[in-house]
Amino acid sequence: MQRVKEEVKVAYSAVAQRPTGVHPFPVGRQFAESLGYVLADVPDICVDAFVGISNISMTAVIPVGSTVLDLGCGSGLDSIIAARRTGDCGRVISVDFSDEMLYRARAGVAQAAISNIDLRQGDAERIPAEDASVDVAIVNGIFNLNPNRDVIFRELARVVRRGGSTYSAELILTKPLAAEQQTTANWFA
Repeated sequence: MQRVKEEVKVAYSAVAQRPTGVHPFPVGRQFAESLGYVLADVPDICVDAFVGISNISMTAVIPVGSTVLDLGCGSGLDSIIAARRTGDCGRVISVDFSDEMLYRARAGVAQAAISNIDLRQGDAERIPAEDASVDVAIVNGIFNLNPNRDVIFRELARVVRRGGSTYSAELILTKPLAAEQQTTANWFA
């Protein structure tokens, strides 16, 4: 399991370092727009390294004033959208395991002049947030990349308040991959 996690971290960190490079999954503005994102007010540093499954930050119910967890925040695109939706009286806790992605997210948050995003380095299996501190959790495509799914679900249950919501977008196989197809590239497909 640790090998899978490290290879995924390397792949996502490579996107942050070289978003226009060759990657085993779609990256960037054209992909985000194909998912329905409206990106006029999101800094390019976030958009260029976007990797996700859906436009979850635009479709989740995010009440004004709520505390939002963006688990696996990557370059910060969903965090910026969620921060604008929750308003100045709300906040977003953005968590990612890649220092390189968090660097991009921090730069994008600074460029957007948003003050209600708290970027934290951490793992989905040990979310750096207090018990029952989150109203809405958004998770944009991390479950297929982490074999510790049961631990992640327990962690989400720990940090989301009673009556809170979790929105997740994910890739799901309809049948198992043949042994010869079980490669790193297919973790993202």
